[in-house]
Amino acid sequence: MEELFIRDDFIKLGQALKLAGLVESGVEAKEVIQNGLVKVNGVIDTRRGKKLVVDDEVSFDGNSFVVRNKAL
Repeated sequence: MEELFIRDDFIKLGQALKLAGLVESGVEAKEVIQNGLVKVNGVIDTRRGKKLVVDDEVSFDGNSFVVRNKAL
């Protein structure tokens, strides 16, 4: 499983998919999320603005990542 490092307390689901390189644009992120293709912690989540925090796991299209805190 890949790790996605963030500096803030959270990152929105659509932004995380783009940052992880699983989608190419915000429009694509919106489509895959709204179509129920993305799981957060094993549960389908259709909210693009869902706030992901440290240790949340996201999976989409056979890929997955876990959110980690970037050490300063």
